Amino acid sequence: MTSLPTPKAGNDPGRPGETGGGLQAGLKNRHLSMIAIGGVIGAGLFVGSSTGIATAGPGILLSYALVGTLVVLVMRMLGEMSVANPTSGSFSAHADRALGRWAGFSIGWLYWFFWVVVLAVEATAGAKILEGWIPAVPQWGWALIVMVVLTATNLVSVGSYGEFEFWFAGIKVVAIGAFIVVGALAVFGVLPGVHSDKAGLSNLTAHGGFLPHGPGAILTGVLLVVFSFMGSEIPTLAASEAEDPQQAVTKATNSIIWRIAVFYLGSIFVVICLIPWNDPSLEKKGSYVAALDSLGIAHAGQIMNFIVLASVLSCLNSGLYTASRMAFSLGQRGDAPKSFARTTRRGVPLAAIIVSVLFGFLAVFFNYKFPDSVFLFLVNSSGAVAIFVWLVICFSQLRMRKIIQREAPEKLTVKMWLYPYLTWATTALMLAVLGYMLTDTEHNGRTTVSLSLLVAAVVVAIALVKQKLSRDRTAEAVTDGEADQAPAKVGA
Repeated sequence: MTSLPTPKAGNDPGRPGETGGGLQAGLKNRHLSMIAIGGVIGAGLFVGSSTGIATAGPGILLSYALVGTLVVLVMRMLGEMSVANPTSGSFSAHADRALGRWAGFSIGWLYWFFWVVVLAVEATAGAKILEGWIPAVPQWGWALIVMVVLTATNLVSVGSYGEFEFWFAGIKVVAIGAFIVVGALAVFGVLPGVHSDKAGLSNLTAHGGFLPHGPGAILTGVLLVVFSFMGSEIPTLAASEAEDPQQAVTKATNSIIWRIAVFYLGSIFVVICLIPWNDPSLEKKGSYVAALDSLGIAHAGQIMNFIVLASVLSCLNSGLYTASRMAFSLGQRGDAPKSFARTTRRGVPLAAIIVSVLFGFLAVFFNYKFPDSVFLFLVNSSGAVAIFVWLVICFSQLRMRKIIQREAPEKLTVKMWLYPYLTWATTALMLAVLGYMLTDTEHNGRTTVSLSLLVAAVVVAIALVKQKLSRDRTAEAVTDGEADQAPAKVGA
């Protein structure tokens, strides 16, 4: 197996032959801290949670708890590997070393594909909000403006990305925190000037029980909320451009439990206690807007639109950064064009950013021109990538633990709990979720998994062919070298 390199702060260790000056340590500790905190708060929490609540009732809390537990365990595994070897390729680079070049190639490109599709989804969502405020600019115009502005910030330096993300994530964190405090005061009837007939802990059981649709609804809820957790792994990709990579990853790994408990479970708990799960306004207005409206808070819809817009811009900003750094890492390892691994004097992977945003623009075009065919295929075929990434992290950690113990045991400062038993249990649970998704036709689970598996199979096939060709070329070079040396040996 490849030995573990010793990284310098801010420089991606990568493979020999890196082109350009490499990435630079432009992210400050406050940037990484806010990226880690805000990374688990996606726009899906604000927009998509109402569907989950309507499907599972108060039992959606168990769905969030189950997925949150999976994310905590997976992040622990990823943290173990990333603290030992911080790299812009994160889990893709770890898979490369632990499972083989084909694995790093496959999951790296699938992850890149996921984020360039997300760019189009989020750009469209942001454009809808902005068009509502300023209808003089068409929706496609707003999507273009948003993409151009955030591309420009990513092209300047990693520090500008970090600064933008610091403020975007800050808005999300403050908004969720304020919502939880105000909502909790209302639930216990101590919010000054507000009296709600709907609010109370009784909402947890009063309308058909805690599981009104039965225990099976918990797994259905898992299918609806699992993808809103994607992004928790971003701090491990960004760590290679931090002032202190090991400390940044360690903090992000250790804080994931309270972040999920507060921002996901805490806020959803407050929503359910403020308004009955079967209230029609939940799906009509969205869970957070409906909850605020139930308290008679003026302009609740516009307040939430502003917060959702900040979440969308944060997701766009991080999506572009993440896609470009994965492309950079793939280029660095010879799994993408070498130009992807070249950086500017400011340490920005120019080609990787440009190519990622061009595919994002193309996906935006498909969203407006062919929303029910091409773009729907793109969304569905990237939908299960989150679970594929988590599975690869599990299998990589099983191998990487042994490599680290053998070659650099002093780097094993963050350890996965109950290794290897908890790793295998996490893997089994995720495979069970994928299996359940294949039986789900009501919420598009079967289509999503089937198309995602199809795309994954194509990418893996390309990776295996590429690996075989590389081995054949190496074998030919060795044979030619031996043939060239043969006359000299005879002459001697």
